[in-house]
Amino acid sequence: MIVKKAKFITSSPKLSMCPDFNKPEIALLGRSNVGKSSFINGITNNSKLAKTSNKPGKTRLINMFEFDEKYIVADLPGYGYANVSKSMQDEWQKNLEEYLLNRDSLKLYIQFIDSRHEVQKNDLQMQEWLLYHNLPSIVIATKIDLTPKSKILNKINEFKKVTKREVLPFSTVDKRYNDNIIKYIENSIM
Repeated sequence: MIVKKAKFITSSPKLSMCPDFNKPEIALLGRSNVGKSSFINGITNNSKLAKTSNKPGKTRLINMFEFDEKYIVADLPGYGYANVSKSMQDEWQKNLEEYLLNRDSLKLYIQFIDSRHEVQKNDLQMQEWLLYHNLPSIVIATKIDLTPKSKILNKINEFKKVTKREVLPFSTVDKRYNDNIIKYIENSIM
């Protein structure tokens, strides 16, 4: 299974400015610089589709992409460290919470966690928030190619135990994980 056609549609600062596409949507959540934009590029095999950066906090809007004319993927600003003011972070949080709780077309929430590290405090806070609101979610363990092969299964099991959710590995380098992710997404939202 591959994404054959993907395109950027629009960016919006808040829910009231997001167009209604009449298609299921997926929200990408994670710390700043965890690899959400790289995920979009990797899963679509288009390195220029979503803008990536080494500096945290570059994604500041709800960036929407259409996959195979079937569903919408929303790349959201990261939580955690970003080189912006506290008031800007508070504004992001307010706008994102409104989008995440009130967007009727949202069918799946994907939380990204960097596999090179332990699950961070703000990852756990996001996980608790998703569970509290009973939102359908999974975890994608990013940068799995940087984890020694002998430790990948242990890392996935550790993340499953801590987050209490399904965990799928992902790498922008090793495309073998893409099929399982796309199958999971499409089975969850269609």
